[in-house]
Amino acid sequence: MILVDSNVLLDIVSGDPVWSNWSARQIATRIRADAIFVNAIVFAELSPRYSLHAEVDQFLKAAGIGFMHVPRQAAFAAGKAHMQYRRQGGTRTGVLPDFFIGAHAAVLGAAILTRDTRRYATYFPMVRLIAPRAEP
Repeated sequence: MILVDSNVLLDIVSGDPVWSNWSARQIATRIRADAIFVNAIVFAELSPRYSLHAEVDQFLKAAGIGFMHVPRQAAFAAGKAHMQYRRQGGTRTGVLPDFFIGAHAAVLGAAILTRDTRRYATYFPMVRLIAPRAEP
């Protein structure tokens, strides 16, 4: 099971000149062997690129990407990660989207497909990250 981070999907929908091919290849390759999904946080981060909710749904369906709700255990773990972040000097007062995504993957035992590994590696070291080693 793989939770796709919004940066990978935004690469594809924006046609990012550096990352869109890498991101599209990762989705196409991994979907053959695993269930790939997003949650409400990723859906929300993707939605500004579209005019209608149905367009986001259509994009995800065409890509073969499912949707899963964030369970309460993950929301609780996201809050705990945010508390740790604040204790370590973090300044953002609201729970960061990466904490919800990381905690969701941790609770499910899923991997995260992302290009931004910093917070996931720091606050959810038990989660397997699928990320580029360098620019494509």
